[in-house]
Amino acid sequence: MRLTRIHCRGFRGLETIDFSPGPTLNILSGANAQGKTSVLEAVLYAATTRSHRSVADDVLPRYGTDEFHIHIEAETLTGKVAIEAHWWRGAKRFKVDEIAQTRLSDLLGRVCIVFFAPEDIQLVKGAASRRRLFLDMELSQLIPAYLRALQQYRTALRQRNELLRRQCNDAALFEPWEEQMAMHGSILVRERSAYIEELAVIAAELYEKIVQAEALELNYKPDIPDTETMTAILAEARRGDSIRKTSGRGPHRDDIDINIAGKSARVYGSQGQQKSVALVVKLAEMELMYRRRNEYPVVLLDEALAELDAERSAHLLASIPKEAQVIITTAQPDLLPPSLLQQSRHYHIERGSLEQK
Repeated sequence: MRLTRIHCRGFRGLETIDFSPGPTLNILSGANAQGKTSVLEAVLYAATTRSHRSVADDVLPRYGTDEFHIHIEAETLTGKVAIEAHWWRGAKRFKVDEIAQTRLSDLLGRVCIVFFAPEDIQLVKGAASRRRLFLDMELSQLIPAYLRALQQYRTALRQRNELLRRQCNDAALFEPWEEQMAMHGSILVRERSAYIEELAVIAAELYEKIVQAEALELNYKPDIPDTETMTAILAEARRGDSIRKTSGRGPHRDDIDINIAGKSARVYGSQGQQKSVALVVKLAEMELMYRRRNEYPVVLLDEALAELDAERSAHLLASIPKEAQVIITTAQPDLLPPSLLQQSRHYHIERGSLEQK
């Protein structure tokens, strides 16, 4: 899977940019606050309908404007695909191959993206909700049935929470939604468990190659491991949930334990260790996508090498298959190995304008 064209107008700090990234390694350099991250964020937004930095789309247009437009084109195993994202005064529209999309969820998986940004350290040190979001985004790109189950589960969860907020005591009103939560939640637990089991093996091998130190372990921690008991557990939890006015049990409370040398990376890991773990998990995600889809996703790495020593940077770059298309941003291109620059397409961005070096 490769991007063949990226066109952005009025997104974040970008003016109008239009370029064709190379099929393998692409380096996007520039000083801070010049638009490097915005280019990657625009691609992510077009492919997934969301930004990694903000949940509010109204902060995404260039300052002083009230719209933005993104157009990406890609080549995949199943053929070429073009995605357009347009936002204007609060209304967003997406098209795939010039056909308007009525359900934004239908875009997921058309162009698969693995994205790393400095904020992804929260995957390790942040709240459990951040790790669940990671699972949901990756599995939704890979498995359409997972996305459908996730949407149905969230609908049932909202309905149950509404009953709790209304202080409803009628079991007959709760039961249908709890049955829906159990049915769709079982799919979430099954797919999450299989995904983490496979991801953990890949991540442990990559961590050993890149960091060459302690062992890395990932363990899925479902809130209700035995999904056959989910309906009964939800019913039993009603009394306590009615006091809190929210559902305290279910897959929306799942988490992932991330350990380094047997200790919690969230609690005991240094900043450098936590960033290394987050990077490794993203690279493991890339490899797992390849195994399941038989093609690599587009890999977007925002300042991935910052704060890493030369040895770990070299191991990181060596771990990325040459067949994968990568766009990596850096504020210090002079610190990159000369051989790497020779093997890549190098672009420079300044004040939102892009040019090839």
